Amino acid sequence: QVQLVESGGGLVQAGGSLRLSCVASGRAFSSYTMGWFRQAPGKEREFVAAISQSGGKFNYADSLKGRFTISRDNAKNTVYLQMNSLKPEDTANYYCARFSGGSYYTPSGYNYWGQGTQVTVSA
Repeated sequence: QVQLVESGGGLVQAGGSLRLSCVASGRAFSSYTMGWFRQAPGKEREFVAAISQSGGKFNYADSLKGRFTISRDNAKNTVYLQMNSLKPEDTANYYCARFSGGSYYTPSGYNYWGQGTQVTVSA
């Protein structure tokens, strides 16, 4: 069983920055594309970013380009999400997930999920 654990969420003022981490269990972390999603109350889970196995390729939600950066350290089985210039609309529970196949941009493409870490941005 794969376990993903997110951390780094918290309260931040608009314009601030936050760095999320996701630690994965197992030795095969580097074999999988990893992604970040977020979900606000009353809304569906939405794509944030994804990164390839070696970190050489990545994708972002169009609205987040230039503000968010995804990275990974395979030696530490960890994927990161650096969030800058945060806005109140970024407030959500952020999840990391392991890609399994299909679309990188939809939750159905991922088969393992963390429990999430809450990010709250105040105006």
